[in-house]
Amino acid sequence: MLIRLYEENPNPKLIRQLSECLMDGGVIVYPTDTIYGFGCNIFKPKAIERIARIKNIEVSKNTFSIVCNSISQIADYAKPIDNHYFKIIKRCLPGPFTFILEANSKIPKHLHRKKKHVGLRIPNNNIALELVNTIGNPMMSSSVPIIENEIEYTTDPELINEKYGDMVDFVIDAGYGELEPSTIIDLTGSEYEVIREGKGDLGLL
Repeated sequence: MLIRLYEENPNPKLIRQLSECLMDGGVIVYPTDTIYGFGCNIFKPKAIERIARIKNIEVSKNTFSIVCNSISQIADYAKPIDNHYFKIIKRCLPGPFTFILEANSKIPKHLHRKKKHVGLRIPNNNIALELVNTIGNPMMSSSVPIIENEIEYTTDPELINEKYGDMVDFVIDAGYGELEPSTIIDLTGSEYEVIREGKGDLGLL
């Protein structure tokens, strides 16, 4: 089902409806500050497996991103980091960055398996943040695939709904999305490492 929401002032009734779906183990397509993504509750392993089937990937071989609503929530799900890394995160978030950190015991094992690392982000998008606020815990997120020569199926929510609507519970229409993904920064070593350069400004690091 396609649901229209406006980022500037997302309808609270519709946010509640979508949040109830997530809390019940549903899967949605939602907007971020980069590419549209598949989202579900991090504590619903069957929903995560459902997203993996949609994308034809294996849960055990992929590191999924987790969307938080604040830096304090990131701290709830990651092991402590040094002050230098904390300042980097504070400068960059909310924004188009994903930071790889060491997961703590609050992260469900079905998300990190043996790696014990997790990608955490706070997108600069009110709809995504309101969903996380309402369900009371982070969402698991995985980008809608970019299909070569069919980029509109990644950016146009109506076409995303045409392609994936039967596989998910809801597709949020918040206008056209982008094609550039988030910048991924690994903070698990003694020096940060840029894993993928995307929309995020590396000058903030």
